[in-house]
Amino acid sequence: MKAKNNPIGIFDSGLGGLTVMKELIAHLPQEDIVYFGDTARVPYGTKSKNAIIQYSRENTQILLESQVKIVVVACNSSSSYALPLLRKEFDVPIMGVINPGARKAVQVSQNHQIGIIATSATIHSRSYNKAVKQRDSQAGIFSQPCPLFVPLVESGWFDKKASQLIAAEYLDPLKKHKIDTLVLGCTHYPLLKRVIQKVMGEGVTLVDSAREIAQDVSQLLDRKGLRADRTKKGNYKIIISDEPQDFQKIADRFLGDAAICYKLHKQKI
Repeated sequence: MKAKNNPIGIFDSGLGGLTVMKELIAHLPQEDIVYFGDTARVPYGTKSKNAIIQYSRENTQILLESQVKIVVVACNSSSSYALPLLRKEFDVPIMGVINPGARKAVQVSQNHQIGIIATSATIHSRSYNKAVKQRDSQAGIFSQPCPLFVPLVESGWFDKKASQLIAAEYLDPLKKHKIDTLVLGCTHYPLLKRVIQKVMGEGVTLVDSAREIAQDVSQLLDRKGLRADRTKKGNYKIIISDEPQDFQKIADRFLGDAAICYKLHKQKI
């Protein structure tokens, strides 16, 4: 009974994973959630594989101190490199965002031409490529790192001309491959959906892994009998390793309409 009402844990390299938290709140409003954002060491997308694995271990341990019943790895770079190891080392269900996003991309693509945009680490891991190919061996997969998207989002530059120009620079090569589906392989990127869609055109479907992982978490809780048995709205805690300037503004951008009340904690790394 106690485990059912334990919180869901989420970690990300920074605050981008709050897009995942937002979707989990929408799908599972009765669940408590603990979010850890490693804001002192963000971004992970330019770090080495070994560093990402070590950070992911430490992040998981921090969440387990809050007695979470499941860990959601919102960070695509951590999902790419650390997920198998985390599942071996820790005795709780651990889910990543790669497979849900890849599955959805294969489901919606009509011409089997799929684009992936993500951080350099996620692209170099080829995790999305492998996950898509497992589901559609005939798929054409075209990847593009978009490192400047993260600072654009955290600066709130959603409608700036510069954002449009940068997006066009990154995405025009993918348009030449006539993709009909584009995976947003970083938790920051959904906030640039409007700009990305404008550049790619309405004929391209954007896949947001945050929405897909929320559905998967819901199903896993049901399979394992871990869905909270209360009817009231859950409680939310956000833990960060460093408080960035304009934290509240940035957090509000990611959480959007969720408009949640949460407790903020700082964690030394």
